[in-house]
Amino acid sequence: MRPFRQVDVFPAVDAGASEPGFRGNALAVVHDADGLTDEQMASFARWTNLSETVFVMAPTDPAADYRVRIWTTGGELPFAGHPTLGSAHAWLDAGGLPQDAGIVVQECGAGLVSVRRGDVLAFAAPPLIRSGPVDADLRFRVGRALAIDPGRVLEMAWIDNGPGWIGVEVDSAATVLAIEPSIPDFTDLKVAVIGRYAVAPGRGKGAAAASPEGRQSQPLVEVRAFYADGRDFGEDPVTGSANAGLAQWLVGSGRLPTAYIASQGTRLQRKGRVHVEAIDDDLWIGGATVTRIVGEVDI
Repeated sequence: MRPFRQVDVFPAVDAGASEPGFRGNALAVVHDADGLTDEQMASFARWTNLSETVFVMAPTDPAADYRVRIWTTGGELPFAGHPTLGSAHAWLDAGGLPQDAGIVVQECGAGLVSVRRGDVLAFAAPPLIRSGPVDADLRFRVGRALAIDPGRVLEMAWIDNGPGWIGVEVDSAATVLAIEPSIPDFTDLKVAVIGRYAVAPGRGKGAAAASPEGRQSQPLVEVRAFYADGRDFGEDPVTGSANAGLAQWLVGSGRLPTAYIASQGTRLQRKGRVHVEAIDDDLWIGGATVTRIVGEVDI
């Protein structure tokens, strides 16, 4: 038997206590996973049927506090955002002690990823492995898959930090929420769509609201992330890697501020909140993490 946790990642926690929980993206975490075979990990990930399942192991790099392998129902990923925050939370919750009290260093297929401890956990966005414009043929394919009026697309670019995301900026949050994707046209695409709110959700006139300290307290943008692997299609409830890529693209180009909150999961009846903040040369992607299930699993 191995220790097991299920973690809610990126849920909104700023609402009243009367609002329901379970609003973020669920993550299965298997601790002490050294010795498991690839087939055992793949089989368990398929069984959980979650967007990702992670297996926490001893690090192979002395600079890391622990190592993770990240599996979807279709295979292994070198990096993903909500598994990074969720596994860091689970490792700390299980009594893990980082070498640096303020930073947890995770080893994964993409290398070493720093996770900052603060009001919420936040990971340093890894470098994009592919960026830049999307060619005309692919741009047409993406537009057809999203079934969106081309006039509402402001820009499109590669924002791939491992999973293969393409970023699409549209003219408003309302356009993001109105998308009804053409599932047969997605085939092998992974697309993250972002649009700004002119008025923060639940607020009156003016731009997205800020707290008295000047920090964003309400979402500035709405995000949706769609993926397909040639067999299965899905919409991810809240996506750290996609939000990281979108922020690197749009903060880097000056089209979004250096600190903001993204809403995701609205159409799936979730309430995800992703906190983005640029500090010096790093872009940090953070959010709430809550343990929902603790137990043991026999794999």
